[in-house]
This record gives sequence, C-alpha cells and structure tokens, in this order.
Amino acid sequence: MKNKSKKILSIILIMGVVITSALLAFPTSTGYAASPINASASPNAKSGIPGSIVTYTVTIQNEDPANDATLTLEASTAGGWPAPTIVPSILTVLKSTSATVIVNVPVPAIATAGQNDIATVLIKEGVDIRATVQLTTTASSPVISGRPLVAVNSYTTGSKLVRAGQEFEMSLVLENRGQLSARNVVVTFDGAGFFPRSTGGVSTIGNIEPGGKTTFLQTFLVGNDLAWVNAAPIKATAVYTDPSGAPFTEVFNLTVTLASPVSSGQAVTATPKTTLKPQLVIIGNKTDVDPLQPGSIFELNLDVKNLGSADAKAVTMVLGGGVSSGGDSGTPQPGGVSGSGSELTNFAPLGSSNIVVVGDIKQAESASIKQKLVVNVTTQPGAYTLKISFVYTDPKGTRFVDDQVITLLVYSLPQVEINFYRDPGVFTVGMSNILPLQVTNLGKKSGVLGNMKVTAVNADVFNNVSLVGALEPGGYFTLDSELTPMQEGSLDIEISINYTDDFNQPRFITQTMTVEVQPVPEIDPGLEGPGGGGSPVETLPETFWGKVLRFFKGLLGLDSGIKQPVVPEGGEMVPPDTTKPIVVPKG
Repeated sequence: MKNKSKKILSIILIMGVVITSALLAFPTSTGYAASPINASASPNAKSGIPGSIVTYTVTIQNEDPANDATLTLEASTAGGWPAPTIVPSILTVLKSTSATVIVNVPVPAIATAGQNDIATVLIKEGVDIRATVQLTTTASSPVISGRPLVAVNSYTTGSKLVRAGQEFEMSLVLENRGQLSARNVVVTFDGAGFFPRSTGGVSTIGNIEPGGKTTFLQTFLVGNDLAWVNAAPIKATAVYTDPSGAPFTEVFNLTVTLASPVSSGQAVTATPKTTLKPQLVIIGNKTDVDPLQPGSIFELNLDVKNLGSADAKAVTMVLGGGVSSGGDSGTPQPGGVSGSGSELTNFAPLGSSNIVVVGDIKQAESASIKQKLVVNVTTQPGAYTLKISFVYTDPKGTRFVDDQVITLLVYSLPQVEINFYRDPGVFTVGMSNILPLQVTNLGKKSGVLGNMKVTAVNADVFNNVSLVGALEPGGYFTLDSELTPMQEGSLDIEISINYTDDFNQPRFITQTMTVEVQPVPEIDPGLEGPGGGGSPVETLPETFWGKVLRFFKGLLGLDSGIKQPVVPEGGEMVPPDTTKPIVVPKG
C-alpha cells in the first residue's frame, strides 16, 4: 500500500512537471480588446458648396482597461460621391483612452444644391468590425461675393464736327466689370452748354450682366456759350443696384471736342481771344501696399502733371472731392477750399486731414503727392472709386476746380498659418520621417483653398500633394508627408497653396520651413558585449529537459536561472556542462 501511494505521488509530480514545462515552452498570445470600441462624430451632418471638402472629426473610445487596440479605418459613400479620406487611417488606441481622426468628404463639383450623400466609416480590429459611424453631407448653394461695377467702355460724338448752335448724337458704351448683375441702370447727363434732347437727359438702360455691354444714344444741342471753346465736359452719372437691392453710383466725365465757327464772309468776325488756363491731370497712381485689404494702412502716391497753358498757383488737393465750386469742373469759381462734404466711406486719411497743400505746379511740370490712408474694415472686396479735387488759381488769380476719379481694388485674401501640429522629431540622412504639417485659418471668415504641395531640395518627399478645400474660421487641415533627406545640415522645406482671389486671379501662399538633418550614426566595430569579448554573447537554445531541470532546481531552492555560455578571457565560448548527473537529496 505504501509503495502504491508513492507511485501515485510520482505520477502526479511528473504530470505537474510536464504541464509546467509546456507553459514555459509555449507563451500565451494576446487577443483583441475585450471591451467595446465606441466611435462618434459631433456633428455627424454638415453641408458644403460643390467642389469643396467637408471635414469631420471622429472620436474613438477604447473601453478595455487591460488591452490596447490597433484599428484600421475604411470609408465609403452610398450615393456615388468620391470616397472620403481618413487621417490617420491606422492608429493604436491605448487602453481606457480615446483618439480622434479626421474624415474629409469631397463634395462633387457637379452636385446640385440640396443633394446629399451618406459616408460610412468602418472601424476594424484585424478583420472584425468593432464600430461604424455614418456622416451625412449636403451640397449647399455657392455664396456669391463681390459687386457690380459699371464703367465706360467707349464713347463717340459721330463723324461730323461738333459746333455751337448745332445738334450732335453721342454714342455711349457701358460695360459691367464686376461680379454681380447691375440692375435698373439709369444714366443722367449734365453739362454747361450742352442741352439733352428727347430724353430730358435721363436714359433707362435696364440690366447689365457681368462682362456684358450695352450701347445707347443721346442727342445734345450745343449752346452758343461754347462758340470759342475747344473742349468741354459732359458729366454722366450711372445709378444702379445689385441683385439684393444695394445701391451704387458711378460718375463719368466725358470730354467733347468742339470746332470753331465758320465765318460767312459777309461780316467782320471778332478775333477770338485765346484763353490761357492751367489743367491738372492725374497721370498715374500707386500704393505701397499690394494688395489692399480691409484694415490695410497704405500710402497713396499720385503723379500729377499740368497739361494746361499756364502755371497753376497755390494748388490744394482734396481727397474725396466735396469742393463747393458752384459749377462744372475746370471752370473759374470764386471762394475758398472746403472738403467737409468729401466721400470717404471706404478710404479715410491718416495723420492729416483730407486737404493736402501742394504748392505751385508750373506748365508742363509734374508733382508727386503722397497721402497716408486706411481701408475701412467694413469694406467688402471690389473695385472702388476715389474722387479727388484740385483747387488752384492761374497767374491772374482766377480760381479753378478740377474733379477727377481714380480706382482702387480691395481684396479679401485668406489669412492662414502653416506649421507643425506636433514635434516632427529627428531627421537623419537616408531615413524616412513624417512631416506633420497643418494649415489653420486665422481669418474671420471661411476660405476655399486649392492644392497644398510640399517640396524640398536634396530630399525625397512622398504624399506631398493634397486638396485643402474649404476652411471655416479657426478650422485646420493636416497633411502627413513622408520626408527622406539625402544630405545633412539645414534643409529648407517649401510649402505652397494655390487659390483664386476675389477678382478670379490665381494666387499662391508660400512658406519655407527649415529642419536640421543629422548624419548617419557610426557603429564602433570595437564595441564590447556583456562578456567582455569582441561581440555580444548570444543565449544558447534551451531544450525541454533543460527546462525540467530548472523546475526541479527551483523546487529545491537551487539556482534555476538560464546558464550563459562561459567566455574565458582570450578564449572561445564554452557552453555549460549538461552531462553531469543530477543529484537529488533525499527527504
């Protein structure tokens, strides 16, 4: 009976040894996260204009307190829109934490307003789908910006000479150089010595579409007061609205050349007296800031030349006009200078008033006039006229007022910042690394950007072109390009983004970022391993019976660690001796 008990105990002990050895020989493998993977997007429905990209932020929560989750994300659409892109598409969510990804849904350029599509984002762990998110994107109507702008394309007084006491017909061509339709265009004429016929000086044009032109005729009778005048102006004023009803007014000065009357030969005709007068004309203008934007502070530089037949004395310039002349421009008038009625809604003077003292400008000479201005922050993008009046006297003291108009363009360009959204780490020659680039809209309104391109000299850049699309104020777009530098030292990375400005002209945003590239680390061939030799000591493979032996040693309180090969100084590696018999003490 005693021997039988010993045999049973020996069998149980041997089975325990075999099971324990098997556990040591075959380690356990980790599985998927046991707890659920949750995903959500807030909001999960947005709209965008055709041709833009709508961005969603999806949050993924790993509720497993013990295991990390390596996830793969895929996206597809149900209505035939282009497949969304996900950044990043593969990520690891640590246990009991959450992570976010960006889903970019392109809206087709041919999509109509109100059309929508549902994008489904699949979140997989291995081949298993752990969570899904549905995103609904609707195409919205494009926002029309800008304004109509009616301008004179050309005008003519016909083939015959214009004489005092006779009628002539003026042909005027107007065109819309703006971005919106000019509605209910009405043109009125006013000029000393010119008397409109038939229409009473008011012509109704109707609507002029962007880029369109319209031609109309107006008959005038020339008064006898212009008998000895070589040229005289006709003021044409165009009043119109945009499609929303906002009013606009444009003033044009049309110059008519007159012919001297022909003598009949039956009476003595008085010899006309030549009138000598100055004539100031703005022959050029420029600004030190280009382009002008709402809030821009700039210096306006005007080149003014005296094209008249006399010197201009005591010249004063009035920005915005508003000079009380009591008659037409260029005619002698009494009185002083007053700019209190100036029109300075979009451009206001800085550092001084709108009245600038120029001095004398002699005949055929030029003067440069500079004035500091600011663009009103409420000014919308468009082309704006600025009226300028010149008040001066001739050498005899006769006062003249010349009114002129210049045009300034105001843009509203996107205000963006290009930077790294995290530390890119160390760059090494010949080794690939990620460039974590981010474009952020710092402006106060949304903007539509084109392709973002990343290039570098002496380096290979992959995944370096991507469409940015629409960015809301404070919104951002990320691009993870892969950079492989080929030369150590400072490396300049060029980032460019193309877009279209308010006047449909292509523009680029460019920025240069510099990173330092480290050389390839050198490996010392004399680096010693743990054994003091010339190379690291490798662990010898362990057999099944070796593991059994270590188990018994552990039970008896002896050293059960893995034996390392012995490397004597200056000799060869000697494996441990495993041929000696195992001595198990009794009891």
